Amino acid sequence: MAQATLTARIDSIDKKNFEAFCSTVGLTVSSAINLYVKAVLQKQKLPFEISADPFYNEENLNMLRQSIKQAQNGQLASHELIEV
Repeated sequence: MAQATLTARIDSIDKKNFEAFCSTVGLTVSSAINLYVKAVLQKQKLPFEISADPFYNEENLNMLRQSIKQAQNGQLASHELIEV
């Protein structure tokens, strides 16, 4: 089977940590990436779920925007810290 090169740019710290992980589990970076590619091709989907952070839904963003406006207008309320 003919070989090809795949180039990707990643954060240097992520690269270092990934190399360390691969070494710990007895893989080379190349073999780990090949495993990932084979899993994607076999299942025809990513081998993990990708989803948005639910915190950043429209309702929460609107509440945050309202709070920012109140703070900018000096409409802040102070209260005592209640520890349970």
